[in-house]
Amino acid sequence: MSIFEIHAEARSNKDIDAYAATLHEDYEFISHMDGMTMNREKSMEMFTFLMNNDDFVTHESRCLYENDEVMVTHAVMGFPDGTREAVLAFHQLKDGKIIRMETGATLLK
Repeated sequence: MSIFEIHAEARSNKDIDAYAATLHEDYEFISHMDGMTMNREKSMEMFTFLMNNDDFVTHESRCLYENDEVMVTHAVMGFPDGTREAVLAFHQLKDGKIIRMETGATLLK
């Protein structure tokens, strides 16, 4: 199963452990929308909060490209604060896990 498929299934099942298992111990999250950078621990806090919130919804999630080195995804996401964003994410892979994720997001009205 690809990392994209694992993530989609984990989000659908709200299985934070399955999601976390795909992240490298040196994982780094970078948001270009606000310049935020987080390590694995802080990222997992955010992902856990979102996945446990019924107001966090992912629509039209798709994998644009995935191989052993990178994965590129796009989705429309609805957040607990009522905002929606179109999110393009670049995932750098190392040792079969995501070591770095960079997102570019466009706020939708």
